[in-house]
Amino acid sequence: MIHTRFDLAYPGFALNVDLQLPARGITALFGPSGSGKTTLLRCIAGLERTTSGMLRMQDEVWQDGANFLPTHRRPLGYVFQEASLFSHLSVRRNLEYGLKRIPQAQRRVQLGQAVEWLGLGNLIERSDPASLSGGERQRIAIARALLSSPRLLLMDEPLSALDTQAKRDILPFLERMVQQAGVPIVYVTHAPAEVERLADRVVFMQKGCIDRIETLKQALSRPDSPLFSDGGCVSVIEGRSGQQKHGLTSFHVGEHCLWLGNPIHAASAGRPQRLRILAKDVGIALTRPEDTSLLNILPVTIQSIDLVREGHALLGLRLSDGQNLFAEITAWSRDRLALHEGLAVYAMIKSVALAE
Repeated sequence: MIHTRFDLAYPGFALNVDLQLPARGITALFGPSGSGKTTLLRCIAGLERTTSGMLRMQDEVWQDGANFLPTHRRPLGYVFQEASLFSHLSVRRNLEYGLKRIPQAQRRVQLGQAVEWLGLGNLIERSDPASLSGGERQRIAIARALLSSPRLLLMDEPLSALDTQAKRDILPFLERMVQQAGVPIVYVTHAPAEVERLADRVVFMQKGCIDRIETLKQALSRPDSPLFSDGGCVSVIEGRSGQQKHGLTSFHVGEHCLWLGNPIHAASAGRPQRLRILAKDVGIALTRPEDTSLLNILPVTIQSIDLVREGHALLGLRLSDGQNLFAEITAWSRDRLALHEGLAVYAMIKSVALAE
């Protein structure tokens, strides 16, 4: 476990947190600007010092009262919003910078592994990092942080400076890195899509305090989740991509198959991935439709029915493998079909896309 407790006061702002997290996977710190996400991250890194703070990383104490391990002695990596590469060093030498202070026997990640996970093979011999795109520079910065063999990786809105296409390009590499490196990550963001794509659990923050801590599944299973934007409720379904056919890509969810219109990035093919499905793109049928243009039809069981706004009902559905799916329909359709909890129905999904 990672156990942190910090009390920090500035004019107009105070951080007051007591947090225990599993030392595995990705923990997202999520909340509006000014909620204390980056301040908490900096406290964990030792960049902000508090007299009453405590930080225990598994079996090591990094801070406890007057005992304070300085940042350079904490085995962690830190990825900032900007890549901050050394402009006078080549890509290779930027990466080697993360290795040089780690004895060979203590290296958890080797140069070749980081290059493969983050797709840097065609960039490593480049001599001028300033000529690279923002997404390429950020992938190099993440690899450099990994090569310092951290026991904990801290990432402070690492995609916020990138445009939409660059974010889409880098996310598959981040997914692969997370799956392969086995380093726990604390990830600061205010972008729900990044949480949906990457996180295992979410720490919701408000005004310097922790509002609640939930697994991603829990955070997406309640209609009032802060992760939901004006687009309404969202479902995130886990599965694996498969073959391509008729310009579509198969995506296997348990024993069932969905078909995606968007292509699978080469870095993600065959690996566990997540689909993002808007509740308003899901319809309901009492029997399986046969003559329809819709390709994605799944058997589900109704778990809950809630009114989300006037004239509209939100159905909480359970897939055969236990995953959750939301459907937003009109209250009139709910009554006309006599829907109720426990009823077995079919979910017709109009649009399916990878979470991005």
